[in-house]
Amino acid sequence: MNLSKKANANSAASGLSLDRARDAWADAPGWARWSVYLLLVIGALLLPNQTIGSFMAPSSTDWASMLSDQIAIYVLLALGLNVVVGMAGLLDLGYVAFYAVGGYTIAIFASKHGWSFWETLVLAIVFSALAGVILGAPTLRLRGDYLAIVTLGFGEIVRVTAQNSSYVNGPRGIQGIPHPPTLSEFEIMGVQPLKYGLLDSRPYYYLLLFFIILTIIFVKRLDRSRVGRAWAAIREDEDAAELMGVPTFKFKLAAFAIGAAIGGSGGVVFAGKQTSINPDNFTFLVSALILAGVVLGGSGNIPGVMLGAFVVAWLPERFRFMQDYRMLIFGAALVLMMIFRPEGLWPSRRRKAELAEGTGGMGSMGAEVAGPGQAAAAGEVGK
Repeated sequence: MNLSKKANANSAASGLSLDRARDAWADAPGWARWSVYLLLVIGALLLPNQTIGSFMAPSSTDWASMLSDQIAIYVLLALGLNVVVGMAGLLDLGYVAFYAVGGYTIAIFASKHGWSFWETLVLAIVFSALAGVILGAPTLRLRGDYLAIVTLGFGEIVRVTAQNSSYVNGPRGIQGIPHPPTLSEFEIMGVQPLKYGLLDSRPYYYLLLFFIILTIIFVKRLDRSRVGRAWAAIREDEDAAELMGVPTFKFKLAAFAIGAAIGGSGGVVFAGKQTSINPDNFTFLVSALILAGVVLGGSGNIPGVMLGAFVVAWLPERFRFMQDYRMLIFGAALVLMMIFRPEGLWPSRRRKAELAEGTGGMGSMGAEVAGPGQAAAAGEVGK
């Protein structure tokens, strides 16, 4: 009980400092905001620097490869899953399926039919969005844990289908996927950011960073639009939203399609860099880790989700030298995080309020679990 009270007190104190920072940000002039955005972009561009990598990565690991192979991919996928889980309140355990659709689209059309990277990128986004609609149309009448089970099954169906299909070479996968075509060979600070090949991972990181920035702008504008307000209403109380005239099914389907399209774009870049994919690249563990990043960072809050995905992707790799113990440390960190910061590392005010009310920011799925404030109140009543 004392541990619970201490965790709640620490969470309240950190939440107060975050609220003050948000108030200061809300009152900041436009030029100050844009200056911060510019500094963040510059910082992201400088992130592959080996000076940073000497601390962030184990000595035996290429920091730029870690960024492009895992961290940036996880951040992009977390932004897509956040549309479904954090903004619309739909628990999706099979998000890796859309990642796989994007990867296999470029694998099939580029290696078997000679399409270019950019052509297959557009096609993969369309196919992934279509897969989101195909999954959502018959299942979005379900809620909570039933929806979670169906999406989990969909993710496994996609993986098992690829594993047993001779057209995509079954468990051997598809090799010979072409890299993105080099757009220019201009050089800046010793880096050719638009030259894609085998030796330098930094251009792929910059490509993913470009997609991440586009996704942030797109999702942020959606969040402030009629669509975002409809998602918030559905997440907080779907029945009430429907009674108020919100076409809940249409907006939930849109959330699945948009989230799937973002996941598909990540699959294209992953396949284009690796030049080969197989079903083992798209296991349930990927969906679980991406969902963990969304919840850990602060479901529904874009900066928090990015931070959570970064931590989930980076922490196990940083302690790889500890071999099997690294996963023990990773799991212990997640458990401690859920004890002391159940709302996430960087929650939004709205999601924090939902958690305190017992909805947990995940619609009907989270409504079954009381928030920390309710748990404390229940403990006092039980005395």
